[in-house]
Amino acid sequence: MTSRAWRPDSWRQMPIRQVPEYPDLAALAAMEARIASFPPLVFAGEADRLKALLAKAGKGEAFVLQGGDCAEGFADFRADIIRDSFRVLLQMAVVLTFGGGLPVVKLGRMAGQFAKPRSSDTETVGGVTLPSYRGDIVNGPDFTPEARIPDPSRMEFAYLQAAGTLNLLRAFATGGYADLHEVHRWNLGFVARSPLAARYDDLSQRIDETLRFMSACGMGQAPQVRETEFYTSHESLLLPFEQAMTREPSTHRGQYFATSAHFLWIGDRTRQPDGAHVEFLRGVANPIGMKVGPSMDADELVRLTEILNPRNEPGRLTLIARMGATKVAEKLPPLLRAVARAGAEVTWLCDPMHGNTVKAGNDYKTRSFDSILGEVRGFFDAHAAAGTVAGGVHVEMTGQDVTECIGGAHRLTEADLAGNYATFCDPRLNAEQSLELAFLVAEELKARRLLAVREDAAAVAAQ
Repeated sequence: MTSRAWRPDSWRQMPIRQVPEYPDLAALAAMEARIASFPPLVFAGEADRLKALLAKAGKGEAFVLQGGDCAEGFADFRADIIRDSFRVLLQMAVVLTFGGGLPVVKLGRMAGQFAKPRSSDTETVGGVTLPSYRGDIVNGPDFTPEARIPDPSRMEFAYLQAAGTLNLLRAFATGGYADLHEVHRWNLGFVARSPLAARYDDLSQRIDETLRFMSACGMGQAPQVRETEFYTSHESLLLPFEQAMTREPSTHRGQYFATSAHFLWIGDRTRQPDGAHVEFLRGVANPIGMKVGPSMDADELVRLTEILNPRNEPGRLTLIARMGATKVAEKLPPLLRAVARAGAEVTWLCDPMHGNTVKAGNDYKTRSFDSILGEVRGFFDAHAAAGTVAGGVHVEMTGQDVTECIGGAHRLTEADLAGNYATFCDPRLNAEQSLELAFLVAEELKARRLLAVREDAAAVAAQ
């Protein structure tokens, strides 16, 4: 642990990675000051509520569904795109709720996921080398010298788009669009057209019966049926923006909240214990996360949990494992055991996307649905063996009918990728693949829940 004093700007004294080189530092400082005067996007009480829910997930009393775009683009700021991603997340959540018998914490990679880490500072195409695209909050995706110059004014545009997106999400969550009856009808439509319809039919019928029972009991119009809680998250990458959005609210004197989102996480490339990103997030009061990749050492992971959660507060720290389907069985169990031995209060999620990215023959980046599902199953198996809790999943997905990941019930192949490959960054599950994954994870949750019931009954009978 560290005893070093923390301030919202103390990260500036630490080594930093994944930082854009702004050519005009005066313009950058002016934009930071401007954003610091803007209203917060989220509130401390909301972040506290999310922390309590994540604590429940860490104990196996809830399940987290975190999903959304790899990186939001300014050009995709449309109501239908926001609505469709929100809709699919709701559909997935309903399926997971009934499969797992647990409340689902809905956490979107939305309303602020504008920055992306890159494996190289530059990109070369046709013999021309330019700065890498780092997300619309930094520079543009077009491969031109003008577009790739980091521009501080993009921060203000990102703030305004995040505010508009968040406003729409709040309206959807509380204005009737999230009604469980409507969400179930959408799911029935999916099941009817899925090649795996018979496999999903049992769960769909049980949901239908439950909703009819609730209506018969006069609970059909209860707020819990018509509304939902929805939270936002993004990677805490562009620290000048995050610092500018940090506030000390009057309701929480002595605490600083990053008000750009309810939940921020540190990526696998910026998790150095003495680095700027760890320094910034160790001091904010939000619930926070950290990606845990196959290169993570067990001792370093324990050290990071102590730095990021010095009071060992439940719900404060979420560890997001992203090992890859071929490595999860080997790499994850030692980390689970080390964290458990240390007595660290954490919530574990599975990111089955980032460790399974491959290049297709036509030079598209893609991900195999089978690999994604394989990593999720390996994640559950590792937790079952370690006696720890598998708290949720973290997926890159969209509500659009894209063709970026191969496989799934409709058997997309490499030849299909060109059909609608729309991402500027990483490949995403489309709407049908996302919901299919939810049904398959729900089957896993149901099977493991029934197994636990049988084991408890056997233990009682043996006494």
